[in-house]
Amino acid sequence: MFERFTGKAREVVVAARADAVARGADAISSEHLLAAIARTPDTIARMVLTGFSVAPDDLLADIDALKTRLSDDEALAGIGIDLGAVRRQVEQAFGPGALDRTMAARRKSKRWPLPFDRSAKKALELALREAIALKHNYVGIEHILLGMLHAETGAAQQILAARGVMQRPARIMVEELVRGQQAG
Repeated sequence: MFERFTGKAREVVVAARADAVARGADAISSEHLLAAIARTPDTIARMVLTGFSVAPDDLLADIDALKTRLSDDEALAGIGIDLGAVRRQVEQAFGPGALDRTMAARRKSKRWPLPFDRSAKKALELALREAIALKHNYVGIEHILLGMLHAETGAAQQILAARGVMQRPARIMVEELVRGQQAG
């Protein structure tokens, strides 16, 4: 799928992974893609956001404000399980650090490849569809932004909608800006 992505679009995907890792996420989500777009200057996507009077810092603040997920300890404590007690029992039975030697623990510590969650996969899939619909033979950052404006792309779409970024006008802006770059 990424063979049609421009170099800058690929850089956004890499930056989204870095954002997900920095936030301690288990997967790359649509909001990580949005954060990467917000941090990438001089792009058509940023021009579109500016056209909607959306500042990159505002998007980043919205992403930071997303409700953080509970830690494993907090989530399990909420249903009456003491993760510390479970860990102590496992270590008594199998030795110190037994849980750290499991395949799941080793996979999690490497954090590569960090998977895309459903919202990010959908946003990237829809980016390709947006590029095809616009008859572009590449997928750029602007197409990723358009892909995120579909309802099924999770938090990124909700953040953008709350800021007034709408799909149809955004698509028109992309068309005009691309046409202007080709003419100029």
